[in-house]
Amino acid sequence: MAEGGGWQPPRPCEAYRAEWELCSSAGHFLRHYYVHGERPACGQWRRDLDSCREWEERRSAEAQQSLRESEQARVRAARKHGLVWAPRQSPPADWHLPLPQDNDR
Repeated sequence: MAEGGGWQPPRPCEAYRAEWELCSSAGHFLRHYYVHGERPACGQWRRDLDSCREWEERRSAEAQQSLRESEQARVRAARKHGLVWAPRQSPPADWHLPLPQDNDR
């Protein structure tokens, strides 16, 4: 058995397959192209699916390393973007006052 005999992929292979199918769907393509102006990059999901299957079938050390690196890159990318809004420690002082009424109607 390869090193890390008790190691399991971070996600089941079905999750990688579902992500790849979603990414390569026509609806996702259209939304992604509309928002970003480019085709979605689905290749990494396919590589992860192939690596997961390789791990399940052969316990390949290369597949294990590939999945680890891919998931670590996803975590780094998610942490790279900070919060848009700073969390409040307490409500504003005037939170209980009525909202201003628009007289321009």
